[in-house]
Amino acid sequence: MATPLFDQHRARLDAAVAACASREYFSAFDESPSPRVYGENAAAEGRAAYDAWLGGSFPLETPGASGTVAGERSPYGVDLGVAYPRVTDVDALLAAAGAGMKAWRDAGPESRTGVCLEILDRLHHRIFELANAVQHTSGQAFVMAFQAGGAHALDRALEAIAYAWAEMSRTPATALWEKPGPKPGSEPLRMSKTFTVVPRGVALVIGCNTFPTWNSWPGLFASLVTGNPVVVKPHPAAVLPLAITVQVCQEVLAEAGFDRNLVTLAVEDPADRLAGALAVRPEVRLIDFTGGNAFGEWLEQNAHQATVFTEKAGVNTVVIDSTSDFAAMCQNLAFSFSLYSGQMCTAPQNLYLPASGIGTDEGTKTPAEVATGIEAALGRLLGDDARAVELLGGVVSPDVLARLESASGHGDVLVASRTVTHPAYADATVRTPTLIGLTSADSDVYESECFGPVAYLISTGGTEESIELFRDTVQRHGAMTAAVYSTSPEVIARMRDAALDAGVALSENLLGAVFVNQSAAFSDFHGTGANPAANASYTDGAYVASRFRVVQSRRHV
Repeated sequence: MATPLFDQHRARLDAAVAACASREYFSAFDESPSPRVYGENAAAEGRAAYDAWLGGSFPLETPGASGTVAGERSPYGVDLGVAYPRVTDVDALLAAAGAGMKAWRDAGPESRTGVCLEILDRLHHRIFELANAVQHTSGQAFVMAFQAGGAHALDRALEAIAYAWAEMSRTPATALWEKPGPKPGSEPLRMSKTFTVVPRGVALVIGCNTFPTWNSWPGLFASLVTGNPVVVKPHPAAVLPLAITVQVCQEVLAEAGFDRNLVTLAVEDPADRLAGALAVRPEVRLIDFTGGNAFGEWLEQNAHQATVFTEKAGVNTVVIDSTSDFAAMCQNLAFSFSLYSGQMCTAPQNLYLPASGIGTDEGTKTPAEVATGIEAALGRLLGDDARAVELLGGVVSPDVLARLESASGHGDVLVASRTVTHPAYADATVRTPTLIGLTSADSDVYESECFGPVAYLISTGGTEESIELFRDTVQRHGAMTAAVYSTSPEVIARMRDAALDAGVALSENLLGAVFVNQSAAFSDFHGTGANPAANASYTDGAYVASRFRVVQSRRHV
């Protein structure tokens, strides 16, 4: 079955490989939840499929599990009540994960790629179910959950498969090697050589709460398609999207004649500390992690047997020098602050601008006037609660709420946060962003990530100091994104140079419907691996190539 699957999905794969090379626009999965795209009944059927899981036991059998665990509560105020097998025997889990690796390796890149592409296709058929699961575990609004947790996550997974296919197929499976003889007319030396893609070992994917699919699927599929079994360890508060993922993976693997335990779900009670126990096991050779600095650095320092891919905290920065359209700049920034309540690793936090003000089409604007412009833009975006919740979503955890509530004690409150009432979920926790005024001397505040709807407007001695603060802070503390607003080509050139020094992607003068905290699969790299916020990128050759080795054999002809 596996080779026909490759043929069936070959056109999609070829288009993805071509897009990775051209960096032009490409998307294989439509991001609009419109009935005109997915059919009149798709949304209702997806919601019903999600609702059917609530309060029941998820039908997965996990080796090494004993009993169940159920701890998910939606940021919209609903207990999911889904029970999952609780892993208590790591030995049994890892033994089962590795049992099918040889057959999966021997199937070869073409068969594995076909299976993985079929998994994506089936996940796409369950996109509305997945969107509801992402919404009610992460707190994203539904449309964002559909797009980021569904269509865009599928694109990022396809991107990882495309890069892996390109790397695996770079070396031919066989070759005839001929070396000319030492004398004219003498027989050449001839050898037949075989080159086999060999997996590294068991891969561990450690999921996060905010983007359970978008941040997990690239690593999952990059490891699986290159021959590695994958243990998926979800965040305890965001299990359901990855349980559905593993269910689909196992169905396709089994139908294709492979061991379904090549992908397993490892659910824990938060007190179990399962990720740490798995991470240092000798069988685990690959680890993908998205989350906070403390555990990410622990993995890097302790999981010596594994190649570790981490995405951690960073301090995303905007340098404001001048703008040709003050209102559009404020609107763009306000949207970036508001999208999913700033609970994105790409959301801007630090805004540096001269204390003397910035040049605009409306004249010079002081920092206080910039704050007023942003406040007005936030009012237009978020003034109506029913509209606001579709952009803000819900606050994902008490930790985010605590950081928001303490932010006012760190500087001048230029824009206050307010509580928003959700029209459909009375117990939802929804807050608008706050903007805190600081100076360049307040480095003890702005040099740390304040994950959530908190941004800092930082007055500096001038644009040159702003750029130097940006370069220094990102080099030492990391960032996933950076942006600049300036009408000066010289300032833009200096920011580009600083961004290269700091190893962070730069957005310039975003005034329209593109925002600094968004990235497009097949064109934008997510992270660079060149600063402390992440040691890898979605997606480049380095992200996939170290997940396998090429082992050769040779013989005389």
